[in-house]
Amino acid sequence: MVKAKPPVALIAGPTASGKSALALRLAETTGGAIVNADSAQVYRDLPILSAAPSDEDRRRAEHLLYGVLDGEQPCSAADWAEMAKAEIERLHGEDRLPILAGGTGLYLRTLLEGIAPVPEIEPEIRAEVRAASVAENLAALAPLDPVAAATINAGDTTRIARALEVVWSTNKTLAEWQKHRKGGIGDQIELQALVLLPPRPWLYERCDRRFADMVDQGAAREVEALLARGLDPSLPVMRAIGVADLGRYLRHEFILEQAISAGQQATRNYAKRQYTWFSNQPPPGWPRFRDPLEGDAVDRALELLSPAG
Repeated sequence: MVKAKPPVALIAGPTASGKSALALRLAETTGGAIVNADSAQVYRDLPILSAAPSDEDRRRAEHLLYGVLDGEQPCSAADWAEMAKAEIERLHGEDRLPILAGGTGLYLRTLLEGIAPVPEIEPEIRAEVRAASVAENLAALAPLDPVAAATINAGDTTRIARALEVVWSTNKTLAEWQKHRKGGIGDQIELQALVLLPPRPWLYERCDRRFADMVDQGAAREVEALLARGLDPSLPVMRAIGVADLGRYLRHEFILEQAISAGQQATRNYAKRQYTWFSNQPPPGWPRFRDPLEGDAVDRALELLSPAG
């Protein structure tokens, strides 16, 4: 008799689409635990600005991998995947449902499909790439990996730098390395996935309202404390949505209304990129839920996450 694969639920989608609330309902219904799959929420430095779960949410269900790292410690997709694997294994040992919730597609892909066995990057190459501007790196990448140069967002400092340092260090593109991934758990679990893709006007209005609420709740004080540490500006936590805009307010380059408007725009831009990614990248078999999570829509979404759904 073939042993049944252990279940894992996954709720993905752009920021402000309702992932956390839906995951909380599912956790309460099943007795499962929510495993964070959002790159900003891994850090403990910005609980307000990253929309980390509240104390009340944590009392309602167990939340894992939220605020577990200091901002000085960069967390790669591979680092997060190893932490997530350990939590998923523990929950399965307790016969509980792991519920992955987050909008960092690279994290989820790495966990499910594995990681490309790229060799360690030569330190001299990494230093040279990280010292250059994103425009310089994109120009250097274009003749060596034209596909990556054409498809990566021109402002995505991290991904452009990664693609360039890989091809310089190994003479192979990142896409070539990614053809041979290892370490993924996708074939070892029974995945119950759902992608939230609500109407864009509804989503963008929520983005705007949430950022304004964050500022009301003290997000600027969080950013002030973070900037006071003098961390490397290339660290992921320093590039979290809202840090740059509220930083300009704290340096008196913006009035508060300008900082809020800029932060709202940055959030909408991020949501737009996530929306495109989650519309096209996950397997076609993953259900896409396109209604706003209001009223009976929550119950209908939960039905799609049931084993029979």
